[in-house]
Amino acid sequence: MAFNLADLFEHAVDVMPDRIALISGDRELTYRELDQRANRLAHHLLAEGFGAGSHIGIHLHNSLETMESLIAVFKIRAVPVNINYRYTRDELAYVYDNADLEAVIHHRVYAPRIEEVLPTLPRIRHSIVVEDDQGGLGLHCRGVEYERALDGRSAERDFDERRSDDLFLMYTGGTTGRPKGVVWHHEDIWRVLGGGIDFYSGEPVVDEYQQSRVGTAGEPMRWFALPPLIHAAAMMPTFTAMFTGNTVVLDPKFDAHRTWKLLEQCNVQVLIITGDAIGRPLIEAFAESTADVSSLAVVASGAALFSPTIKTAFLDTFPNLLVSDSVGSSETGFGGIGFASKDGPDSGGPRVQPGRASFVVDDKGDRVAPGSPADGWLAKGGHVPVGYYKDPEKSAEIFRVIDGERVVVTGDRAKVEVDGSITLLGRGNMVINTGGEKVFAEEVESVVKAHPDVYDAIVIGVPDERWGHRVAAVVQARDGGAIDFGDVERHARDRLAGYKIPRSIWVADRVERTPSGKPDYRWAKTYADAAEPDHRI
Repeated sequence: MAFNLADLFEHAVDVMPDRIALISGDRELTYRELDQRANRLAHHLLAEGFGAGSHIGIHLHNSLETMESLIAVFKIRAVPVNINYRYTRDELAYVYDNADLEAVIHHRVYAPRIEEVLPTLPRIRHSIVVEDDQGGLGLHCRGVEYERALDGRSAERDFDERRSDDLFLMYTGGTTGRPKGVVWHHEDIWRVLGGGIDFYSGEPVVDEYQQSRVGTAGEPMRWFALPPLIHAAAMMPTFTAMFTGNTVVLDPKFDAHRTWKLLEQCNVQVLIITGDAIGRPLIEAFAESTADVSSLAVVASGAALFSPTIKTAFLDTFPNLLVSDSVGSSETGFGGIGFASKDGPDSGGPRVQPGRASFVVDDKGDRVAPGSPADGWLAKGGHVPVGYYKDPEKSAEIFRVIDGERVVVTGDRAKVEVDGSITLLGRGNMVINTGGEKVFAEEVESVVKAHPDVYDAIVIGVPDERWGHRVAAVVQARDGGAIDFGDVERHARDRLAGYKIPRSIWVADRVERTPSGKPDYRWAKTYADAAEPDHRI
């Protein structure tokens, strides 16, 4: 029995071949068609000398070809490497080199930057170019055209047997340092992010056919994945949907107004977002929309802050909606989930329940007892990654053995409640120590963004002679308007302790975020270093 992502997909194909698997614009593919196109691409890659263990870059925005490429690479036991298409030339060259890429599949629109770095990377000996409608038309680049690569190739599944410990490599980070590659085995990433353990009950799936059996027993739903597939927050929910025979809608570039039209057009039931970065523009755009989106039943957020203000706005607008807010990372997979509905209790946000292989350790690595007033670092056992790619020192830092079990000690601060559940407090590297008090950036961001003058905000710590660091914020005004700083301060003081109030505020034309929707703290600190603040307390 192999718990392999390609096998799990093929099981769904075998029992639901005529269901619609993917929709993008005016194109759609059934499960059979998607499988056959992926097989043809896989045979092309084999003919070019790639196979088990080959590292192949996936430099694509959301499209049918993105999923075809991921599946094809998995089919031949090669290792797809997600490439952030917003990287600068230097960042791109670093990741291409660090990941030991041998080939790259990219949309034509990214050709100019790719062409700049390829001459410095002789290990990359093959590229495949996907046509797109995002500005790539007519751009010259080397490489085989995608459809030509598929031409004449076999659509059969005559591939070598796959294994549960085939490798999955996910690059993450880059907002506070260089991106890092997290190495997973297929079974482990499937268990924690692909539905191999039931997210709600915590029960493991019993065999590799269970998800496809569940799919055949019910009617398919339509999921709309809005975040980039280069991020696990979109890629793994998409695979989860497909393992169970559902239909996934993709759009190459997020546009809030177009999203509502597509929701109506495609009769979407499940919407996948990344917190406020997508949720806020969506709910505000709906005020101007005439789309009938009565089919929408679930909004599922993950990987970025989903503030209570925006959750409430969704529930006020759609009273029958179920909103989920999950936590996790590329190093841990799924960590916990919170739910909110208009008529039900709000769990308050993501929380890790007892018995999910999660616990909290102090700085010495000792477990924090339930009910302890001290917080610590979230740790997770069970299915964990192999480690960071080519970084044994960083791997040893967070992948440890505690009480005889190999665990990952994350960068998340957390506390253990009396009942054993774990409350997530915020990212440890984004904790601001001001006069000995700890301030979690996410908490302050949530409050500042709830003010009507503020569209978006990133909270950082800046040096302070008296307090060591003071809390500061880079904000974006709503609709380019003015910000009443005094009112923002009063608003914050009503909701936060005095030492958590932003003492310096910069106003930017646009607050920058990563493609996954996370705050770009490195950008915010650079912005604050370059100019005097617009407001001080």
